[in-house]
This record gives sequence, C-alpha cells and structure tokens, in this order.
Amino acid sequence: MEKEKVREILEDALARSRADYTEIRFERRLTTVVHFRHGEMEVATTVSEEGGIVRSLLSSGGWGAATFNRLADAAASVDAAYECARALPKQDIKLAETQPVQDEIRFCVERDFRKIGLSEKADLVRGYNEAILEAGDAIIDSHSLYSDIWVERFYLTSEGTRIYEEWGEVGLRFSATARKDGVVQRAAQSFAKPAGYEKVLDKETLARDVGALAVKLLSAPPVKGGRYNVVLNQELASVFIHEAFGHLSEADHVYENRRARELMVLGKKFAPEFFNAGDDGTVEGQRGTHKYDDEGVPTRLNWLIKDGVLVGRLHSRETAAKMGEPLSGNARAISYRFAPIVRMTNTFIANGDTPFNDLISDIKEGVYACDSYGGQTELENFSFIAGYGYMIRNGRIAELVRDVVVAGNLFDTLRNIEGLGNDFKWIERGGGCGKGGQSPLPVGMGAPHVRIRDVVIGGRK
Repeated sequence: MEKEKVREILEDALARSRADYTEIRFERRLTTVVHFRHGEMEVATTVSEEGGIVRSLLSSGGWGAATFNRLADAAASVDAAYECARALPKQDIKLAETQPVQDEIRFCVERDFRKIGLSEKADLVRGYNEAILEAGDAIIDSHSLYSDIWVERFYLTSEGTRIYEEWGEVGLRFSATARKDGVVQRAAQSFAKPAGYEKVLDKETLARDVGALAVKLLSAPPVKGGRYNVVLNQELASVFIHEAFGHLSEADHVYENRRARELMVLGKKFAPEFFNAGDDGTVEGQRGTHKYDDEGVPTRLNWLIKDGVLVGRLHSRETAAKMGEPLSGNARAISYRFAPIVRMTNTFIANGDTPFNDLISDIKEGVYACDSYGGQTELENFSFIAGYGYMIRNGRIAELVRDVVVAGNLFDTLRNIEGLGNDFKWIERGGGCGKGGQSPLPVGMGAPHVRIRDVVIGGRK
C-alpha cells in the first residue's frame, strides 16, 4: 500500500480518539536471516510483517494500549485503547511538554540489501563459515549468521506530531567452539550497522580471527584470580558504561527504586575530574541513532557524568514530568508490539589523552581485559565475562589468558579510574540491549581504553 494511503487510514483512525492524548505508531518491516552452522545451512528466510500500537491517556484513568496487525483495524484499536484507559482507576500521570513536529526521515544506502538475492547472501555467509573452519580440526562447532532489516515507521499524535521514518541495518555474527584434551573454549565477534549491503562484504579476516582465537585459547592458561590494575579495551569499557552505569541512568529505574534514588543523586561526584560519559542519539551512523525517539521527542547529546559529577539522566515524557527534569529523547520501543520505555541510544565514555603504551607502562603485574561475553548487574554491583585477556608484566603486554571475569562495585570502580586512552572508538557489534521484555534493541556503545586500579579479577586461585 502506498505511503499516502497508509497516512490517510491512520489519520482517520486518530480522529476517532476521545482520550486526552492518543498516539499511533505503525510499522512495516522486512527482515532477512541466513544462518550456517558448521558448514550446513540452518536458516535462510525473508519475512515481511506490519502492525501498529495505539496508546491513549485519560486524566480520569491511565494508559490504555491496543495493538493491531491490519491497517483496517487501526480505528477499532483507537476505540479499544480508550476503553482500556477509561477502565483504569485514576492515576497521576503527566507528560512533559514537547513541540509537535512534522518530518520525514529517509534511509539512503550505497547498496540496498533488499535488492540482493537470498542465494547471494547465503553464498556470502557460507564463505565466512569456511573461513572460520580454516582454524583446523580443533573447531568442533561454528556459527555464521547474516541479518538485515528494513523498517518504515509512521507516528501520529493527537498533539499534531506526524513523523515518517525509514531505518535499516545489516549485521554479521561469527562464533567458534574449539576443544582439545578436555578443554573447551569459545570465541565470537559480531558486526552491525545502519548501512547498506556493502558493509558486510570482505569480512573474511574477522571470521578467520574468531576461529583462530578459539584455538589459541585452548592453550592459554586461566587467569589467576586476585586484585589487579586493569586496562579494559574499548569494547569491554563500552559494555561497562552501558551495563553498569547506563541502566542506572534510566529515569524509570531511578524513580521506581528507592535504593537507586539514593545512589543516583544529581550533583554527586562519582569519578575523577577527567572522566566524562554520556548518551547521544544524534551520532551519525550508529545503531542507536534516530532523529526522534518513539514519543516524537528530538534526540540529543545527554551528558550523564561531566568532570566526574553526575549531571543528568535519561527520560521519557512521563518520567521527565514526574522528576521535573528536561526531556532527553530516550523513549524507545523495540517494535510496534510494545509501548516505549526509557532506553539508551549510543552510550559512551568520552575520549582521554593518554596513549595506550603510557596506560600500561608502570603496571608491574596487571590484566588487559578484552571484549565481552556478557555478564550481570544488580544495582551498583556488576560482573562481566571478558572474551579473552592478556597479562601485563613490567609495562608490556605478555601472555594470553582465558576465563577472565571482571567484578566490582560501580561507584568504587568509577572512583578508581586512573586513566583514559586517546583512542576512542564506537563499537559496531550486533545483538542489542534488553529491558522490560524488549530485546534486542539496537544501541551504540563507545569508549577509549580505560585503566582502573584494584579491580577484582575472577579466575583460577
């Protein structure tokens, strides 16, 4: 159906609203996935879907919501959302004011992945899987996955906002599992970017490196557990700021949790004066970048820590009104099936001024922790599994080590940061962020190398 006809149907549906505030978000999606496992194709599929969500707010009730999968049902969903809102007991919900906007955002790429045949994409992934297997017979399992997604979004509100947005992304994910003499090790890398098909070409080296690392880790010793001066590489530093600090900066989490409110007091000093961190939904070419969030609020650069001091947090219209703080453009939903909640966009540690060799030059014995296999957080406490690591001995990178777990208290760790590299980079990895049943949401992360003293490293005793 043509874009203008979609708009006409949504406008007619919105006009039926009897609520104090109503919004409609409608999406059309086209997704392709190709997956090879150890040389055999497991999945090769392209899926098209569309659907929408209506949210209505009543001052005499609360939020009502209804989803639909056919445009013809949009009007009925407006009625259903109103009835849901009316059925609720009165709740004290207010929305921070935002100026209505009318805008169209196009997504332009060099090679449109929608025009590339499924067989060509399958051949690409098959070649990458073969590159992983070049590491030898120790590889007992391998995965190579290609994905792309194209989304059209229509967003209309009873306040007058009208936004049409196109967005797309391509991605790759490689993993290898190796085994020798009863030892099993795994390595993985991924790539994702809002770009065209050209960005997933010529990734054979990345695939080979995954297989090679899995094999190398078989002969690497486990790190000896203890307290060390630690340097995080850019990826692990990015995961740290996203997982350990970024989620605590989401205002719904702060507002609803007494302990979080006690911890996250604006104006409180958290880190050395040279440390700055933020969230920026406007960075060109990053996964969390959009001109507007899913409430039609313009995205922006939001400083969270400035000169070591907590100066801001991330908001939806509702949390900004509750806490009396500025809008930040961070209400996001993973798809039309969900209402937006407070989420990060592109979270980062700002660049420092120290060359990498200077960060490690006076470390007698330490750990260089690299990449991430995930982890967990519980308020201010965290534990992350590094992809791999190296010992630092007498100011130099030494032997490869495995089973590196970085753990600690967020605020102690921030206070113990001793240096920031001058080598900031955005981490263009796949996957995404999970929260409130909405996963994986595309987000960006970036950081330089980060040096931290007295870090607990879990490993062999």
